[in-house]
Amino acid sequence: MAQTPTVRTAGKSGPAEWRNWAGNVRARPTRVVTPASVGELQEAVRRAAEEGLRVKAVGTGHSFTAAAATDGVLVRPQALAGVKEVDRAAGTVTVAAGTVLKDLNLALAAQGLSLTNMGDIMEQTVSGATSTGTHGTGRDSASIAAQIRALELVTADGRLLHCSDKENPEVFAAARLGIGALGIVTSLTFAVEPLFFLTAREEPMGFDRVTAEFDEHVAENEHFEFYWFPHTGNCNTKRNNRSQGPAAPPGPVSAWIEDELLSNGVFQAVNSLGRAVPAAIPGIAKVASRALSARTYTDIPHKVFTSPRRVRFVEMEYALPRENAMAALRELKATVERSGLRISFPVEVRTAPADDITLSTASGRETAYIAVHMYRGTPYRAYFTAAERIFTEYGGRPHWGKVHTRDAEYLAGVYPRFGEFAALRDRLDPDRLFGNDYLRRVLGA
Repeated sequence: MAQTPTVRTAGKSGPAEWRNWAGNVRARPTRVVTPASVGELQEAVRRAAEEGLRVKAVGTGHSFTAAAATDGVLVRPQALAGVKEVDRAAGTVTVAAGTVLKDLNLALAAQGLSLTNMGDIMEQTVSGATSTGTHGTGRDSASIAAQIRALELVTADGRLLHCSDKENPEVFAAARLGIGALGIVTSLTFAVEPLFFLTAREEPMGFDRVTAEFDEHVAENEHFEFYWFPHTGNCNTKRNNRSQGPAAPPGPVSAWIEDELLSNGVFQAVNSLGRAVPAAIPGIAKVASRALSARTYTDIPHKVFTSPRRVRFVEMEYALPRENAMAALRELKATVERSGLRISFPVEVRTAPADDITLSTASGRETAYIAVHMYRGTPYRAYFTAAERIFTEYGGRPHWGKVHTRDAEYLAGVYPRFGEFAALRDRLDPDRLFGNDYLRRVLGA
C-alpha cells in the first residue's frame, strides 16, 4: 500500500502562495503535495479526483505562463529525482521526472555521456522543460522533448501509463510535450551519446549582415544563434560545432568578465538603471552591444550550451517558419525604431529542425525562434503586443511556457495536429482533472 505523501495544506491565514521564477504568475493551491514515490503520486491524484480538486505538477517555475498554476492540489516532484537506469547498448538514460537538468548533465558527464542538444539554462526539472517545449538551437538536432525515447505518465484515473513509439504510441506522440494536460510525467528516457567536445565561436556582427547571411550561417554550423540589441544595428553571434578537443575553456578572467560581469552583474545594474530612467536605455544599449568581444573556446556540451542567468526577466518567444523569420525580425526592428519603446534586453534568435511531436513548436516544419524579453518589474505589454502582432502575421506558434495571448481557435489554425491532441486529452482526462485556466484558453474547454 502506498504511503501518504508529504502534504502542506492551507493555514489559518489562507492558502500558501506559489510564485514562478519571474514573479509574474501566482497561485494559491488548497494543498501542496511532495510525493516520494510513484505510488504516493498515484494516491494523491486519486484523492484529488475524489474531492473534486484539480491537480497540477510544478517544477522550478521557469515558465512565464500559468501552465502549472492551480487552486487545487499542487504537486512538487522534486523528491522524484535521480538517474534510474543507464542503458549503454541502447544509448539511453532513464531519469525521474523531478530531476533538475543540471544534475542530469553532471551525472551524464561523469559517465562519459551527453544529451545531443539542450537549452541555454539548466535549472528546470526534466519534466517541466520537456512539457513546455524547452529548446536550444540546432541545424539537425532538435528540442529536449525530441530526444525522449520513452516516458511514464500518471493519468486521471491514477493509472501508470508506459509510453514509447511501440507502447501507447499515440500517447507518446503527444505526451513528450503535453503542457501538463494529459497527466503527470513520472519518468523520462532520453537518447544519449558518448561525451563530445564543442568549439564555440562568439563574434559581434552587424544586423544587416547577419540577417542577410542567416540561412548561410544555419547551413554551415551545427548550432547557430544570435542576439540583436534593440536601438542599435549590432548583434552578437554564436556558432557551436563539434571538435576533437581537447577542452580549452575560457580563461578565468575572460569567463568572469563575459559571463558574470557583463551578462549578470553589470547587466543587472544597467537594467535597473533603465527601469528607473527609460530615456537612458538607447545609450546604454549602444555601449552594451559593443562591450562583448569575439572569443573562441572548447568544452563538453553542457558547459558550452548553457550559461548562468541570474538577471530576472519576462519573456515572449514565437516559433516561425524559418523562411519567414528574418522578415519578421526586420519588421520588429523597424517597429521599435519608430515607437517610443525602450528595450534594454537583446532579442534572441535560434533554430530547430522539424520534429514529429504533436504540439511541438517545430512540429512538421523547419523553425526559427525569436524571443523578446523585458527586465522584471518593467512594463512589457506594449512591446510584447507589438511583437506578437508581427509574429502572428507570419504564422508564428507561441512557446507554451512563455508569455502570449493566443487561444485555442488561433492555435488550431497553426498546428495541423491540434485536433489529434484534443481528442487524446478527451480520452485521458475527460473531466479535466489536470486542467486550469491557462489550458482552457489554449486548448479549449
